[in-house]
Amino acid sequence: MLYDIYMIKKILLTFIATILLSETVFAEKVVVFNFTQEELKSLKVRKVKGETSWSFGSNSNGNFIRAEAEGVGSGLGKQIEIDLQKTPFINITWKVEKDLSGINENSKKGHDYAARVFVVKKTGSTAFSNRAINYVFSSNSNVNDTWQSPYTKKSIDYVLSTTKKNLNNWVTVKANVREDFMKLHGLEVKNLSGVAIMTDTDNSKLKAISYYQNIYFSSN
Repeated sequence: MLYDIYMIKKILLTFIATILLSETVFAEKVVVFNFTQEELKSLKVRKVKGETSWSFGSNSNGNFIRAEAEGVGSGLGKQIEIDLQKTPFINITWKVEKDLSGINENSKKGHDYAARVFVVKKTGSTAFSNRAINYVFSSNSNVNDTWQSPYTKKSIDYVLSTTKKNLNNWVTVKANVREDFMKLHGLEVKNLSGVAIMTDTDNSKLKAISYYQNIYFSSN
């Protein structure tokens, strides 16, 4: 009888521990976008010039959003607080179907990307005072290349993928956002203020087609 009670308690404790572990693992992954038509209504549209065309689809890895831009540029943003002490890594799955080869991406005339993901830290009372890292799928540069935006020193472009190696292929990348803010901005950031995606060709007047999927933050 005592043995039966002991076994029941042991099984119960194991079950509780499993639940707690599952909750911990879940808490260490923060999904940013669901990429659904319903979610689109709540996202903030940032227009640079004209508006990028957005549409939705899905594959075996879940929902994705397709972006198409020709001589226009706009982004979709979400105000979301990310605890970088717990989940410092951003994970991005993306694909560029039609790139922007031949442009000078670190110049004002060529500062366009077929795909980019902004991470933003609010550091003042206006949007102009914010600091940002612009993770990009470059059409011309190499992975790990970085440069200051030609429009503002408070935004740094960081190449995570390039069509020089992956054109029309799904690619999954990861970056330590907390470390990148310190390395690129000299700023200790414990919490992010927002995340946005953008496909823009307003400077080059070319056409780009890209896809975004499974953008989330993780502990490792």
